[in-house]
Amino acid sequence: MVIITLQRQKCIGCNYCVELAPEQFQMSKKDGKSVLLHAQDKKGFHTLKTPDASAYQPSTEAAKACPVNIITTKLV
Repeated sequence: MVIITLQRQKCIGCNYCVELAPEQFQMSKKDGKSVLLHAQDKKGFHTLKTPDASAYQPSTEAAKACPVNIITTKLV
């Protein structure tokens, strides 16, 4: 199980996450911030839990590239 979390309110819209993990992220046309696809929002933390282990590597790269460190990934 891969767990990806995004603190969307702190996003600065750099687009690195979309470039590195387009299967998990896209940019919002409304406010220019990142959107974690198929995630559930709970108090500003958008979380995606997926059994697809192939999501871990690109999401981890996106987390490393994020200049404001608002993406976390876990492999459980």
